[in-house]
Amino acid sequence: MDSASNATASRRIAHLVGALAVEERSSTMRSLPTAGAARAHSDNDVVIVSALRTPIGKAKRGGFKDTHPTDLLAAVLQATVERTKIDPKLIQDICVGTVLAPGGGATQARMAQFLAGIPETAALSTVNRQCSSSLQAVANIAAAIQAGIIDIGIGAGVESMSQNDMTSSVGDVNPKVFEHEKARSCLIGMGETSENVAEKYGITRQQQDAMAAESYARAVRAVKEGRFASEIVPVTTVVKDADGNEKTITVTNDEGPRPTLPEALAKLKPAFKQGGSTTAGNSSQVSDGAAAVLLARRSVAKKLGLPILGSFRSFAVVGVPPEVMGIGPAVAIPEALKKAGLAVKDIDVFELNEAFASQATYCQKVLGIPSERLNPNGGAIALGHPLGATGARQIATLMAETKKGQLGVTSMCIGTGMGAAAVFERE
Repeated sequence: MDSASNATASRRIAHLVGALAVEERSSTMRSLPTAGAARAHSDNDVVIVSALRTPIGKAKRGGFKDTHPTDLLAAVLQATVERTKIDPKLIQDICVGTVLAPGGGATQARMAQFLAGIPETAALSTVNRQCSSSLQAVANIAAAIQAGIIDIGIGAGVESMSQNDMTSSVGDVNPKVFEHEKARSCLIGMGETSENVAEKYGITRQQQDAMAAESYARAVRAVKEGRFASEIVPVTTVVKDADGNEKTITVTNDEGPRPTLPEALAKLKPAFKQGGSTTAGNSSQVSDGAAAVLLARRSVAKKLGLPILGSFRSFAVVGVPPEVMGIGPAVAIPEALKKAGLAVKDIDVFELNEAFASQATYCQKVLGIPSERLNPNGGAIALGHPLGATGARQIATLMAETKKGQLGVTSMCIGTGMGAAAVFERE
């Protein structure tokens, strides 16, 4: 891209996020949904019947390091059926987000479906929109319900970053790519894009470490107070020691949260660039996990007596420059809010994926999101980021931490330059 084109793209992003930020910072904050945020329910609404996840394990060294991703996915699918008491024969379609699995994960996901006891009459597909994959899976199922194609479906996600390598997932690269600046920028490492965001938008190391420390503190408190208990499905699995000896364990809690002080974070060296500000401590953790969201048409859910946790209000996905891919949520969130007829001030909780503290800080700053409404139980820096599962994991967390009538947003940046966001109402 030439300098003129790059300047045009920068102006577009600044216009999209800047105007909204000015408007929102001048608005009065609210603690409960305003009358303008209220919406009459319809029998054709897409509702959330269940949102569950496994604990998030530390990749390569945690409780799931020897667990096949099909076992992780099967665990949440089976729990979804058991806890809602839905007849599995009524599930018409399943879409699974996954990023690193060979062959797009389609065969593995179908096998997990059968291991979970869901019959072959339910169709299945997989989707890879990188870090937003399982949010995209949920959106795909919601769209199918809205279009009248199905009445009941599951949007899910799974990732084993222990068993599948990130570097090999790109595959062979066409030599022509290196002659095209924008195509070549898709190969920029995620850590380098974090450094680009920090440098371009003036996000300091101190700001990044402060966000990371707060993420850890909130996650540790949430674990201690049992805030994740209703969303987590314990998983019994086998783990091997250094000598190959097997031991059966049950993983019940996230492995990432631990007391972490800013002083400790400040001692860490930059991980991606000499003299940089992105470290292992202010970046998301490499993780294993799975999550699943059962969705249905409201009229069908009511007829079957299924629980209704919330409703799907809107979804948006946008493109941004690959070299600063972390700013994606700052553009996607306004688009999703616009579709729902809402503004930042109307939202009670934002679950914004902390891929890196640099980009999460930028997005919070430019959108004017109050700190107390952003990741109240911690984010991916403390909890972990199993790529394909994060979107559905965020929905499970959002449903557990919000109250009836409240509104929530889930959002994340996406490698190669995108952002996604969705709006939900708790019922």
